[in-house]
Amino acid sequence: MSTYRVAQVAAANGPFEIVERDLPRPGPGHVRVAVEACGICHSDAFFVSAGMPGVRFPLVPGHEIAGRVDELGEGARDSGWQVGDRVTVGWFGGSCGHCEPCRQGDFVVCENLKVPGWAYDGGFAEAMVAPVDALARIPDALTASDAGPMACAGVTTYNGLRRSSARPGDLVAVLGIGGLGHLGVQYAVAMGFETVAIARGPDKADFALRLGAHHYIDSTAGTPVADALQSLGGAKVVLATAGSSDAIAATVDGLSHRGELVVIGATPQPLGISPIQLLMSGRVVRGHPSGTAQDVQDTMDFSALHGIRPTIESVPLDGAGEAYRKMLAGGARYRMVLTPG
Repeated sequence: MSTYRVAQVAAANGPFEIVERDLPRPGPGHVRVAVEACGICHSDAFFVSAGMPGVRFPLVPGHEIAGRVDELGEGARDSGWQVGDRVTVGWFGGSCGHCEPCRQGDFVVCENLKVPGWAYDGGFAEAMVAPVDALARIPDALTASDAGPMACAGVTTYNGLRRSSARPGDLVAVLGIGGLGHLGVQYAVAMGFETVAIARGPDKADFALRLGAHHYIDSTAGTPVADALQSLGGAKVVLATAGSSDAIAATVDGLSHRGELVVIGATPQPLGISPIQLLMSGRVVRGHPSGTAQDVQDTMDFSALHGIRPTIESVPLDGAGEAYRKMLAGGARYRMVLTPG
């Protein structure tokens, strides 16, 4: 294959177009990945809309990539990778290695983080090139379509919970059961938490219980979410996956003493939380980023062990534009995945 196809946008908020390009060669410390699946994440909209600094067009988004290594750049084999290895590349698409967070070993908050679709062409394509520090090895038990979403949605929810203050047996609530939250509920159950799913409407209750949730709270039912959580004893942790500041703020008074609100749902709107809500009970509000390639690998291994899988809808590369619009409109159930092959 000397050429490959990509789904790109030529200008901010422009339509997706399928374009054929010359196949790229990986440089030193990089590999080329033959893409088998790429999830469509709501964060892709930040780049398609030029909502982040330094976005360049034409743009190939996609940071939930799964595929196989098909060419190694100079030095890549020294990192232990071989042609044919099954790998993912996620939101963490490599770090600079020299900023202060990197020098402290905190690579996921690198000041020059290389997110696919922002720093370099992403996975809405038949192939892409990534640095070796972005690669996570896919376990045999996961398909490419299952593994792709684990590289962003999966690792973000998994890490948000495992690095929280909750311990097995604690009451943990997951706000929202969409693309992030439907994985968060499964992880919370597998980690041994008494799990509460919170979403809008009674129609989501059956799905939440099928995911393993022990309780379901309908945020539209009339009883304030905070009161419903307190009736269950108060949540040690709320994992806020919903992209709504009002919905996130409404959970704070449902936290127990020393409870923790872990925010992973992205929204530019400020949170309406007063200091009094935090001070009197010693509560904590924490933003949580995604995870390194090792974190992604941990996520996939945990998922394989516990039978955790994303609920996906597969779409061919030619359908990228329609699938992206469906995701933006909230019609995805629950992760749209492009399958270029």
